[in-house]
Amino acid sequence: MELLLKKTIDKLGRVGDVVNVAPGYARNYLLPLGLAVPITKANLVEIEKARAAAFAEERARVDTLKELAQRLAETSVTIEGRANEEGHLFGSVSAANIAEALRQKGFPIEAKQVRLEQALKEIGVFTVDLHLHAEVNATTKVWVVQAKPM
Repeated sequence: MELLLKKTIDKLGRVGDVVNVAPGYARNYLLPLGLAVPITKANLVEIEKARAAAFAEERARVDTLKELAQRLAETSVTIEGRANEEGHLFGSVSAANIAEALRQKGFPIEAKQVRLEQALKEIGVFTVDLHLHAEVNATTKVWVVQAKPM
């Protein structure tokens, strides 16, 4: 069954896309929730307006995220951890730790946006990638330093 999407649905399509779905999925989920409509001329015109508005909103969001990426590139965060004499941390610095340090500096970053191949386990300076949007990636410096003895 072919339908016209009114909202973006992950793994199915974006606003205004014509999708081919199973009749049961359309009848029991997409149509009752108002996520899709049958393909008619009136619906095409309405959806095209919604698509233009969504595109403009997405462009504005991407522009804002590009500015955020530029500010993140100029920023560094410091995370303290206990380590031995060789500089190996007793614990590790995870994506959640980095996201929390960035949030404390006023950046709206979630742990899932921080891209680490593995947790940081040594003292040093690391360049960490951040995935803000499908079109916007950023990097920031993370300083992992020895915690001061108490």
